[in-house]
Amino acid sequence: MAKRLSNESSIADVLKQFIEVNKLQNGMDRINVQEAWKALMGNGVNSYTKEVVLKGSTLYVSLTSAVLREELSYGKQKIIKMINEEIGKEVIKEVVLR
Repeated sequence: MAKRLSNESSIADVLKQFIEVNKLQNGMDRINVQEAWKALMGNGVNSYTKEVVLKGSTLYVSLTSAVLREELSYGKQKIIKMINEEIGKEVIKEVVLR
C-alpha cells in the first residue's frame, strides 16, 4: 500500500510520488524525449521525421530523407547532449537514425 502524504505536500511532490509508486517514469521519459525532439529540431527536420521512439537508453529516429539522415549522423553526440539537457537528466546514451 502506498504511503500516505501529509496535507502540506506540494503538487509537484505528490505527482513525483505518484509516478514513482506506479512505475510510470519510463513512459514519461518517452513522452519528454519526443517533445524535446520536436522542440529542438524545428519544422525543417520534423517534416522529415516519421517516428521518434525511446527504447531503454537508445533513441530511434525514423527519417524519410536519406540526405537529412546523413547530415544528422555527423552530430549524434550533439543531439544526445541537447535532448538530455532539455529533459534535465541523462536519458539518452545512443541515437540510431533510420
